[in-house]
Amino acid sequence: MDLILGKARENQFKMIPLQSEEGQNILNKFELGDEPDTVFFIQNNHVFSESEAILEICKHLKAPWRWLGVFQILPKKTRDRFYRGVAKNRYKWFGKRANCRNI
Repeated sequence: MDLILGKARENQFKMIPLQSEEGQNILNKFELGDEPDTVFFIQNNHVFSESEAILEICKHLKAPWRWLGVFQILPKKTRDRFYRGVAKNRYKWFGKRANCRNI
């Protein structure tokens, strides 16, 4: 998520930890399961999750990140399988923070 926040325009995204009170309220409002390895992106009251969320976020970033949208041609099942593999290994590959980044 630091990558996304670093490439986004100021105040373009609001990151909310799912474990926070606000995160739990959003999960309840949209009737989403509590999946800690899943990213949700909410835009205009539409919820995107897993690979769809990442690709929708990329649409709002500058090139070359927005070019990742080309992966929408792949079947969602294939994209989500890849997403879950990255989510499962993210701490090993990118490290882990004690706290979420303050924004």
